[in-house]
Amino acid sequence: MTEKFVYTFEEGRTDMKYVLGGKGANLAEMTNLGLPVPPGFTITTGACRAFSKTGAFPPGLSESIDEHLAQLEAETGKKLGDKFDPLLVSVRSGAPFSMPGMMDTVLNLGLNDQSVTGLVALTENPRFAYDSYRRFIQMFGKVVMDVDGQLFEDSIKVLKEEKGVTDDVELTAVDLQELISRFKTIVRDSAGRDFPQKPKDQLDLSIKAVFDSWNNKRAQDYRRHYKISDELGTAVNIQTMVFGNKGDSSATGVAFTRDAATGYNDTYGDYLINAQGEDVVAGIRITEPIANLKNDMPEIFDELMKTLDILEKHYRDMCDTEFTIEQGKLYMLQTRIGKRTAAAALKIAVDMVEEGLINKEEAVMRIEPEQLDQLLHPRFDPDQEVDVIATGLNASPGAAVGKVVFDADIAQDLGEKGEKVILTRWETTPDDLHGMIAAQGILTSHGGKTSHAAVVARGMGKPCVAGCAVLNIDVANKTFSVNGTQVKEGEVISIDGTSGRVVVGEVSLVPPTPTPDFDTMLKWADEVRRLGVRTNADTPEDAAKAREFGAEGIGLARTEHMFLGDRLPIVQKMILGNEQDKKEALDSLMAVQKHDFLGILEAMDGLPVTIRLLDPPLHEFLPGLVELEVEVAKMEDQAVDDEEFQRKRSLLQRVRAMSESNPMLGLRGCRLGLVEPGLYEMQVRAIMEAAAELKAAGKNPIVEIMIPLVALERELEVLRGEAKAVCVEVLERTGQDVPYKIGTMIELPRAAVLADEIAKHAEFFSFGTNDLTQTVFGFSRDDVEGKFLARYLERKIMDTNPFEVVDVAVVKLIDMACRLGREQNPGLKLGVCGEHGGDPTSVKLFHEAGLDYVSCSPFRVPLARLAAAQATLSEKISKNTQKKERREII
Repeated sequence: MTEKFVYTFEEGRTDMKYVLGGKGANLAEMTNLGLPVPPGFTITTGACRAFSKTGAFPPGLSESIDEHLAQLEAETGKKLGDKFDPLLVSVRSGAPFSMPGMMDTVLNLGLNDQSVTGLVALTENPRFAYDSYRRFIQMFGKVVMDVDGQLFEDSIKVLKEEKGVTDDVELTAVDLQELISRFKTIVRDSAGRDFPQKPKDQLDLSIKAVFDSWNNKRAQDYRRHYKISDELGTAVNIQTMVFGNKGDSSATGVAFTRDAATGYNDTYGDYLINAQGEDVVAGIRITEPIANLKNDMPEIFDELMKTLDILEKHYRDMCDTEFTIEQGKLYMLQTRIGKRTAAAALKIAVDMVEEGLINKEEAVMRIEPEQLDQLLHPRFDPDQEVDVIATGLNASPGAAVGKVVFDADIAQDLGEKGEKVILTRWETTPDDLHGMIAAQGILTSHGGKTSHAAVVARGMGKPCVAGCAVLNIDVANKTFSVNGTQVKEGEVISIDGTSGRVVVGEVSLVPPTPTPDFDTMLKWADEVRRLGVRTNADTPEDAAKAREFGAEGIGLARTEHMFLGDRLPIVQKMILGNEQDKKEALDSLMAVQKHDFLGILEAMDGLPVTIRLLDPPLHEFLPGLVELEVEVAKMEDQAVDDEEFQRKRSLLQRVRAMSESNPMLGLRGCRLGLVEPGLYEMQVRAIMEAAAELKAAGKNPIVEIMIPLVALERELEVLRGEAKAVCVEVLERTGQDVPYKIGTMIELPRAAVLADEIAKHAEFFSFGTNDLTQTVFGFSRDDVEGKFLARYLERKIMDTNPFEVVDVAVVKLIDMACRLGREQNPGLKLGVCGEHGGDPTSVKLFHEAGLDYVSCSPFRVPLARLAAAQATLSEKISKNTQKKERREII
């Protein structure tokens, strides 16, 4: 059966957007609603896909276009290019998803040197006819013949200067004829061929140009940003032209059924009298607010308001429309579900529930989880023009302004004095934490979205631009440079962690604006979601903030961050000292760790807190090998041989001995607990003594102890036994009854494949998807994001960054581990604590895998709550669809 490539507007429906594109499907819907839509037809997205593969129309398309064009000519009583009564059409793109301004449009097609004279005679309006012709040449030349559009604008400017006028509308019909001649010359000189006079050639070339525009750079960039598939293609809509530039009884405009910025139930938009649509969107003339149309054309205004009301009630959503008024008659040229701000999206959804247009579940499904970020973080003022000097990875959302500093200590000093700073580093390390806390934002030239800088910044709710590779940082001279622009320490920069932009100078920030509708929407989301949402938090402050955002516990508290700052000398004593030193250091750490756990457990009182025992290699708490080698070499060159030199040389020997070729796969995680006597015992004792103390004070601590990086059943069996013994001893000694679980982090493929064996000794699994992704791919996440991942995405080797959206292979391992684990231990609790826990797409996959909860950084908790609800509702919709299909088959 031959594929149908062309549909009349009467043949389509709004649910055919994957065939007819959003614009074509909605033109068909408006036509079938009986609204005043100029007639036309739509060429399908399938035709575009076929054209993109071969560069030619698929078989049968040309014939079908001719057939539908003849039908359109018969319906209108006009003929394309006729010299007496010409049919003029528009050629517009229309993808399945709205991509405003990304693809091409051609208006007034069908005009040539002969048909323009017919239009003059027919309308008795020479100026209108020649203005339409010059617009067509200008648009066709730019879109189809690849002529620089500025050449046309410059030509208009020169002619206005010659004629002594300031506005386009002041040019006479004779002036416009001269402009047409000049435009033709521009086309011939730039394109190397004449402007085509045959209307059928004009149509075929325009259709091909719209097809080609699907793959232009801006369209590809837009799709990549909004995660729209490149495989969809665009439809092409051929529609009879109506004209808003036929004098003062004509107009053109855009109208929203509600305010797209605020969400208030007020008609919003603007229009121009005696103009065509591109004049409104191009800013050529100052537009009038739509409310003024009531004074200019009261009957048309009333008809437009009725039409907008019909559309909103039919679509049950805020609609964005384009209209033209031709000599006192209203025509609707387009409608679509309107783009809106985050605040507007929430208000519209909540209001429509109250108005009875939609129900709560539909409202929940209408909000994009990422939109909530706009309400939780400051952002660049969209009205301010900025000069972007570099773009890195949008590692943590929000925007910040501050002085550039290259050292964490300086950042802390300036921060304590009340100065705003941006900590700028090649990459941050745990030693930089105090500077990160003091900074307004973090900028790094290395590392990816799961680097130390990115993860810590997200946990703090601070903006971070990471992996900005064009940033050449000179720490010695305290400067960075980008393509010849040098920025010194102390100079002000602005960073946008939502888009990855870096700007020299101060950009005005729009403060975060959560609304009452925000809380209402999340309350509705909580009513339907199955998946729990916890947070990743290492401090009482982070825990409290996450609890404000609705976190139901802590899914990951990293204890390594508690070993830094003024505690670092104690940790180094534990690592480097003799047996007595180690014991003293562990006793000191026991006291400070207990204090840490008291704060976190109290902040999450009554909710489960999963505490991961120490995970990173111990040498990360020692000075860097290269820096030490340089220091010792300098001292040797200077013949220094004092006690400090001997200490540094001894330290260098220990650091060399402890250094590893690949520390991420070396002595870390549970391996540390097995080879470093007393380390995990100290941490478990600190946890349980803190919990017992809180219990005695009338609190309700709920403890989950997590043993990291387990690959072997015996590893967990031994460490769990040791941890349980400490728990029992503390609780018996204190006489307290504290609920606790001991489980493990599944972050290695072997543990996932043999999850049934691991589950014999675990009360919960928490999937560490960051490391699991690394070990599944054999990737070093910081290196791949900085070195080649962008190229992989550009060449479509991969569809998404696997450290942002969980990979299918990782999901399969999780699914397998869940199934095997629960076969062995039906009561096994299952969660995710990697950064994927805050990604909406990943949350849906975790829901489908049957996990009990996800855990994410505090500021991602609202997004995860909404995404979890949408996953539940998507599953419900899918089941209902399947039931309906089965009934239809029966």
